[in-house]
Amino acid sequence: MFPKWFSDWNRENPVNIYGPAILIGVIGAAVFTASMLVAFGNPVPTNSMQTGPRGTGMSVPEFEYELATPDPAIEGWFASTSDPIPPQGGETTAAEARENVPPGLGDLTVENYDRLLAAMREWTGIPDLFEDAASYQTAVGHTMVSMTQNLNENWGAHVNANKEVGVTCYTCHRGQPVPDNIWFQETPTVESMAGWSANQNRVTPVSQFTSLPSDALQKYLVENEQITVHDLESRVDNQIPGDPLIQHTERTYSLMNYFSNSLGVNCLFCHNSRAFYPAAGEVTLQWSTANLGIQMVQELNNEYLIPIAGLLPEERLGPVHQDAPKAACKTCHQGYQQPLQGTNVIADWPELATTGDPVYAEPSEQAAVTD
Repeated sequence: MFPKWFSDWNRENPVNIYGPAILIGVIGAAVFTASMLVAFGNPVPTNSMQTGPRGTGMSVPEFEYELATPDPAIEGWFASTSDPIPPQGGETTAAEARENVPPGLGDLTVENYDRLLAAMREWTGIPDLFEDAASYQTAVGHTMVSMTQNLNENWGAHVNANKEVGVTCYTCHRGQPVPDNIWFQETPTVESMAGWSANQNRVTPVSQFTSLPSDALQKYLVENEQITVHDLESRVDNQIPGDPLIQHTERTYSLMNYFSNSLGVNCLFCHNSRAFYPAAGEVTLQWSTANLGIQMVQELNNEYLIPIAGLLPEERLGPVHQDAPKAACKTCHQGYQQPLQGTNVIADWPELATTGDPVYAEPSEQAAVTD
């Protein structure tokens, strides 16, 4: 009735019942699980987005339930937007009728300025935004309006790489005065160490809670250092100053890990699994978009965000270096390949799309854009 090996084992171990019980239990559980999968399918099915040639394994897998679940912030966006009012000519301007109007918005009609001001107050969670000329929030808000217009006007190759989506205050703020996923300079993280050791081996939000270096965002997205991994030559005898070291590799891994978490993707979203170096000419299209994004964030940090440190109160500055809050990929993307999953946030707000005169669509055209 039983296999010979079982009878022999049972004869040699007459009181040990745990071994066979565990074995039979494991086999039974495996058979049951396989039967359930065959009968009812995978309870957590996945879908994959192919990012490279077939047969290379270049894909980004995602759970289907996550793909079917919209970003909860999208609902808040649609609750806060409204249709623009095309000027007819001769209307009173914001500069004539309102105070503390941000630069570049003075020529708007009062109706469109009031509409935009109400939206910006809701987007930022600051109900009295631009009311008090002496408030630091007014001065910072003026800079942020200019920054938003610059993003839409000059960085469309990144912002609108797939389709028109644009950027507004809501893209980052999501109804809060201080956006989530800003970052500050946190190194040295180990006060008793010097050099490279002081930059890593202690988890921080900037290192994505790993032991990787915590200065990757500072070095690459503020100080504009070259992103490198290692020397392309084998067994280099004498490295010249500036050649990448193993520490640069770890710092680059820290940055790449941050990118992956910011967009909810893996390495193959941008890189070719057979040729990781862009010189090979086999990177994905997303690599070019990401490269533009790096340059864009470098400009935002150095020309808009770092200079406002002198305007901010002490509690808004970083805990270690009292530096200004800075932006990076996660500030906008917040775990999605496109911020707000590609929702077009600029169609209703041409005032933020350019530093020049806004181009207003007719109501019928506007409905076609936003539907």
